[in-house]
Amino acid sequence: MNIPFTNLPRLVIIGGGFAGVALARKMIKEDVQLVVIDRHNYHTFQPLLYQVSTASLEPDSIAYPLRKIVKRGKNTYFRMTEVESIEPETKKIHTSIGSISYDYLVIATGARTNFFGNTNIENNAMRMKNLPQALNLRSLMLENLEQAVITTDPEKRKELLSFVLAGAGPTGVELAGGIAELKLNVLPKDYPDMDFSAMEIHLIEGASRVLPPMSEHASNKASKFLSKLGVHIHLNTQVTNYENNLVSTNTDVTLKTATFIWSAGVTGAPVQGINASSIIPRANRYKVNEFNQIEGYDDVYALGDIALMETKDYPKGHPMVAQPAIQQGSHLAKNLKRHFKNKPMTPFKYFDKGSMATIGRNKAVVDLGKFRFGGFFAWFVWMFIHLWFLVGFRNRFVTFFNWTYNYINYDKAARLIVRPFKNKDYSRKRV
Repeated sequence: MNIPFTNLPRLVIIGGGFAGVALARKMIKEDVQLVVIDRHNYHTFQPLLYQVSTASLEPDSIAYPLRKIVKRGKNTYFRMTEVESIEPETKKIHTSIGSISYDYLVIATGARTNFFGNTNIENNAMRMKNLPQALNLRSLMLENLEQAVITTDPEKRKELLSFVLAGAGPTGVELAGGIAELKLNVLPKDYPDMDFSAMEIHLIEGASRVLPPMSEHASNKASKFLSKLGVHIHLNTQVTNYENNLVSTNTDVTLKTATFIWSAGVTGAPVQGINASSIIPRANRYKVNEFNQIEGYDDVYALGDIALMETKDYPKGHPMVAQPAIQQGSHLAKNLKRHFKNKPMTPFKYFDKGSMATIGRNKAVVDLGKFRFGGFFAWFVWMFIHLWFLVGFRNRFVTFFNWTYNYINYDKAARLIVRPFKNKDYSRKRV
């Protein structure tokens, strides 16, 4: 892998997500050799992926080069590669570009989409866990709209103008709201010769309410906002199959659609080589102690979505969202600094800063401790928080400018089909 030899401890971080970046930024000035590994050369601000899919933001607004983060240190390196396996016995990582040894290893590989073993859905549904997938979804939606405007078959047009989303968590709710905003404010201007009253948006959820992780107040508010935007909500309904553009469920609901989006769950993305007894099968996540050490290893840590830390308040582990990952990354940096000074490490304690979701223009819901609120003020809070946590001043400025422009002009970013999805040479499975 061509990493220079050093007498300093070598800290290797696998993954440039929230947890990996939080740790790397705190360690670049320390007396360690820091190596960050990721299959992409950028960090993605995942909470805004849906805005890339709905053409509200361009991809470079929510992506930040990992090299710009590590270059601030004197003994820091980044390598873009796929990690194939870990060999804890010899303290080696095997990748697609070679092997590298480590003194301390941090696994922050995050999560991947969970299809619960349904291969038809996995092969045919769209997903939105990373930037290439978000761009695929944007291209597919725009291509379907272009086909809808020229087809003379009303049934085919209805199929092309139907959007079905499985999973009414924050991702599903925000994406459904984003598509509804397109239908109401943007697409009629782009396609003046098409009747968008035939366009339907369906949101399917297996639980009894949308936004199950949030409060009932937030759920009720979100349902009202979505219904007002024209989104059809199907509760207590599970998708069982998607094939030949037909969505089947465990109820009498069947829907024909050319755009089916799966946002119904995630599972951990572990790396081969760690003892199977250290992985919790139901979650596919590493079991870690209060110091984020993987069970059975003193020098291998796990952070964020891939780590499951059982506590009294979180017996099933912390939520698989950005805040626990960021806090764990920052806390591990403090513990490693203490460890290097032969001081005892301190246990991690998660501070819940609340949950929020946006449903569209002037519409959002926020759970903040005992406070529950929705509407314009919640939408403003949502915007401020997301701008604050974006990496890089340029990204914050560009995103704020786009949001301001969109708000004033009822418009979105350029709706370009730069990389066609339907006719592409690469398959959906590759990204």
